[in-house]
Amino acid sequence: MSEYTPQSISEYLKHRLDTHRVETISYRYGTVIKTGDGVCRISGLPQCKYGELLRFENDVYGMVLDLEEDRLGAVILDSSNSVKEGDTVVGTGKVAEVPVGEELLGRVVDPIGRSLDGKPLFSKQFLPCERKAPSIIDRRPVDTPLQTGILSIDSMIPIGLGQRELIIGDRQTGKTSIAIDTILNQKNSDVICVYCAIGQKASTISGVIETLKKNGAMDYSVVVAATASDSPAMQYLAPFAATSIAEWFTEKGKNVLVVYDDLSKHAVAYRTMSLLLLRPPGREAYPGDVFYLHSRLLERSACLSEKLGGGSLTALPIIETMGGNISAYIPTNVISITDGQIFLEDELFHSGIRPAINTGLSVSRVGRAAQSGAMKAVSGTLRIELSKFREMAVFARFGSDVDASTAKMLKKGQILTELFKQPKSSPYSVFKEVVLLLCYKSDIFYDMDIKDIKSYSSQLLKYVYEDSSAVASKIDSTGVMSESDKQQIISSIMEFKEKHNE
Repeated sequence: MSEYTPQSISEYLKHRLDTHRVETISYRYGTVIKTGDGVCRISGLPQCKYGELLRFENDVYGMVLDLEEDRLGAVILDSSNSVKEGDTVVGTGKVAEVPVGEELLGRVVDPIGRSLDGKPLFSKQFLPCERKAPSIIDRRPVDTPLQTGILSIDSMIPIGLGQRELIIGDRQTGKTSIAIDTILNQKNSDVICVYCAIGQKASTISGVIETLKKNGAMDYSVVVAATASDSPAMQYLAPFAATSIAEWFTEKGKNVLVVYDDLSKHAVAYRTMSLLLLRPPGREAYPGDVFYLHSRLLERSACLSEKLGGGSLTALPIIETMGGNISAYIPTNVISITDGQIFLEDELFHSGIRPAINTGLSVSRVGRAAQSGAMKAVSGTLRIELSKFREMAVFARFGSDVDASTAKMLKKGQILTELFKQPKSSPYSVFKEVVLLLCYKSDIFYDMDIKDIKSYSSQLLKYVYEDSSAVASKIDSTGVMSESDKQQIISSIMEFKEKHNE
């Protein structure tokens, strides 16, 4: 990801622990009784706690993940093979932590807080990777929209601040693109973004970072990366570390968006560690607590009460399916934990409808409570109209004659499908989304060829934005559209139509 080669995990953790001052902890030394494939069994450390960092000989570090009656199971964080049977090991008294604070904005770090972007990172504050989720009494309802800038999502599957909305679909269907576009759309919204890459190629993560830099999004973003070449233990820690970084901002009253890309690989990393630790395998060889793995992570996303500062943590977990099978083990687990899902369909993607959102299987369980007043006024029946169109389009393929009302429904469905097509890295403002949907409702595009709609709509948006700039600023900043604002927009749309037809 850069020419800079960071110091080893062991050296970094040794420096952190040596500079940390705590009360004296009395520990007996333990002994490694079995090791292999990045995990080991240790006897003689009865005081150890779950998640505690252990120091082996040669300053190699590990983390406790199994607490048995007479021994411990630990994963080795380093990729080093220097741990062998008979080595002595001592507990550090500290659980895995990650640096937090404003210093991380614009930075790329790994799950234990080492800089991966070639620049030194100085942070005086640290939080444990594993933390308790806010209790019910500490939360408030989700009622404020998080604008993604993607027309089909903001109008039909609205996401609210503090919500957990799953993005699910086969590989190469645009899941990451939706998450990145949502991050790009937060540029002027005071929402801080944390992107967590789990088990991806370093080149893929570099591409995401370049996209964020090119669009000026790194100024309000943090990237936490555990690449495919990192140990399963590091991949396991990554989303917990990213959430702790996000929680620091949330507890300061900020709104934060965290993207987990993706939790399928996270579950695989956890399965790898569990099998090596000889935990009993369950369905699809995953351990019995794989549901708890993701539930305790995603439950940390919430809208905090005003008493706790009123901040929010919104989660966009990503899950990869195989052959569109959303009833597999991990997808069904995460669907049941989250507040809705955006389902991306392979067939739609390859037919040129991008983002390839299947509106029938996609849902936001928070619903219209997380939608701005302006969007509510123009998006009421879109989902019903689109589902009717998709149903009728199947019959229309056979070339059978249809009556006038059905023909109109099919044409409007084609127009709506065309409007929902949106290129990558080009999110719409709230005002532009409202204008496009007002045009659709007013049948502005009805007499046009479908292929001309895109170029026509881009010219129309530019004209209406300039002609109604005061209304545009109001709607973009408040999300509210009065009746006079609506009439002003319709008037601008009609003026453009007359000029265009001259």
